[in-house]
Amino acid sequence: MFSVSVWFGNAVLSRYRTQDSETSQDLGVIQTATLTLLALIIGFTFSMAIDRHDQREVLEESEANAIGTEYLRSDLLPTSAANKTKDLLKDYLDQRILFYSKQPYEAVVKIQQRTEELQDALWNEILPSARAQQTPMMALVASGMNDVLNSQGYVQAAWWNRIPNTAWALMASIAICANLLVGFGARNFKKNIGLFMIFPFVTSVSFFLIADIDSPRGGVIRIEPKNLITLKDNLNKAKSSSNQPNSVK
Repeated sequence: MFSVSVWFGNAVLSRYRTQDSETSQDLGVIQTATLTLLALIIGFTFSMAIDRHDQREVLEESEANAIGTEYLRSDLLPTSAANKTKDLLKDYLDQRILFYSKQPYEAVVKIQQRTEELQDALWNEILPSARAQQTPMMALVASGMNDVLNSQGYVQAAWWNRIPNTAWALMASIAICANLLVGFGARNFKKNIGLFMIFPFVTSVSFFLIADIDSPRGGVIRIEPKNLITLKDNLNKAKSSSNQPNSVK
């Protein structure tokens, strides 16, 4: 699209260009102003995408901490409820790891449904103990489970928080105008066509980079659930070590 804009500016619009020096100077001012504005908007949008990416990483870490903390606090529950809560938390952890992986839309819907089912099961599992024993320890368990459920909502909200389509449309409009002006001001376009194609190529790469960072699931640069995976490995190691029989000395 940007390459076509450069070509159109040279092949069509340049026919209406006059050769006087004053017009050339005015054209230079307009080109400089438009290119500067485009650079500022691309930089600002890139900063928005980076901020959203960093926020998603922080929320992934917070979610792993919330699940790990509640797993430990579940020992405060009665034995049967504690074991059931730990099993549910492990299943819930698996679903949260799947959420961060690249999945088709149908799989994402199933993951979301399974996550909501596990959230209901987790809350219903601790609710009888919290009602029966209204103690500070049970308050910790209930508060920890509330953090687990809330952290998932924060993550989902951050994944929905994308650069608005209106901002993309306005930025693309300015980029097209900038490329039209580049083609309009080119005097030896046919001889240096490769040189004049550098600008639309750089503009396209900038747009791709911003869109890739802003896309948490489908882009090349994605949020990896490193903290959740580490937590899962630690829980599996702790379970395997506790299941090993004590050696006879």
